[in-house]
Amino acid sequence: MKKNILYAQSGGVTPVINATACGVIETARANYDRIGKVYAGKDGILGILRENLIDTSKERKVNIAALRHTPGGAFGSCRYKLRSIDESKREYERLIEVFKAHDIGYFFYNGGGDSADTAYKVSQISNRMGFPVQCIGVPKTIDNDLPVTDNSPGFGSVAKYVAVSIMEASRDVESMASSSTRVFILEVMGRHAGWIAAAGGLAAREEGDPPHIILFPEVIFRQREFLKKVKHAVENYGYCSVVVSEGVRNSRGQFLAETGTRDAFGHAQLGGVAPVVAEIVRSKFGYKYHWAVADYLQRSARHVASKTDVDQGIRGWCCGCKIRSRRQKRCHAGDQAGFQQPLPMEDWRSFAGPRGEPGEKNAKKLYLGRWLWNYSRCKALPGAPDPG
Repeated sequence: MKKNILYAQSGGVTPVINATACGVIETARANYDRIGKVYAGKDGILGILRENLIDTSKERKVNIAALRHTPGGAFGSCRYKLRSIDESKREYERLIEVFKAHDIGYFFYNGGGDSADTAYKVSQISNRMGFPVQCIGVPKTIDNDLPVTDNSPGFGSVAKYVAVSIMEASRDVESMASSSTRVFILEVMGRHAGWIAAAGGLAAREEGDPPHIILFPEVIFRQREFLKKVKHAVENYGYCSVVVSEGVRNSRGQFLAETGTRDAFGHAQLGGVAPVVAEIVRSKFGYKYHWAVADYLQRSARHVASKTDVDQGIRGWCCGCKIRSRRQKRCHAGDQAGFQQPLPMEDWRSFAGPRGEPGEKNAKKLYLGRWLWNYSRCKALPGAPDPG
């Protein structure tokens, strides 16, 4: 008997999260002989708990196809972390009640590491309650920091946005540096991973090109060394352009921008590192400066999304899944297309956890990201239509 799919979005959106939703829905429709309806949780997991579901079968084909070009999170997202099964047992039981009521056989949770953990916990309790559901954590994060993945949908578009932005803003600063602004600082997202900050370096082509300094969360901020580099850039190039990750820390391990508050996932709330760094420069040299925070702009900029990112967002989610369209099956079977075969599920014990610790407990939570994301190295199939 055919089962239905339940799809939900979680956490901060990306420029291509709706492209992934498009891929899920279109693939399910292409497999109508095996899959029933696709429901979407309104505002993520909260919508499922409230039984506020969207029946996507009522939407026309053209509307679903338009998702690949749509910014934001079309079905709504949320920041709501389910605790352990013992602590939040009633909420997990409520999820299974909703699954039963709507005959859900597959749960796709489109988010980051916390969302993958939730999908794993839901799969555990669904088995305990005698209503097994295939729970699949679909990778999504602009930070590109999901373990056991080689890249994550959302990152490529943000990398493009940041590289273009720092290049254009730096040319603006350079134009008036002799009489006006000497230092420009762009703050980008990346609490613990510097992939987005590093992407700013794509703007540089030759010696002296911006950005002149990139500050990473993985590298301790040393003020004296930083100021020496600022002075060198101004004296040699006329100005200094800096990209700084929001998660930069000092030698004591403290975030430069920590406000002392926490978000819904328990993460430290950061108040903005760019003005902190700018004040360090001003107090030492007195240079005129400007700073900017890319903030939501970088993760919502669908108008400059990377085509590769969109392609992966649409097609990359389903390679480890049993639900595949005919075209994706062809890719799955053909080494000539550049596809790397997924490893058997029993191999998850060989994968490391979030901080490199091996073991089944962490690997089970995160292996699926690797399983789903094997498609990232798959070349375009001969004759396959351009997903746009």
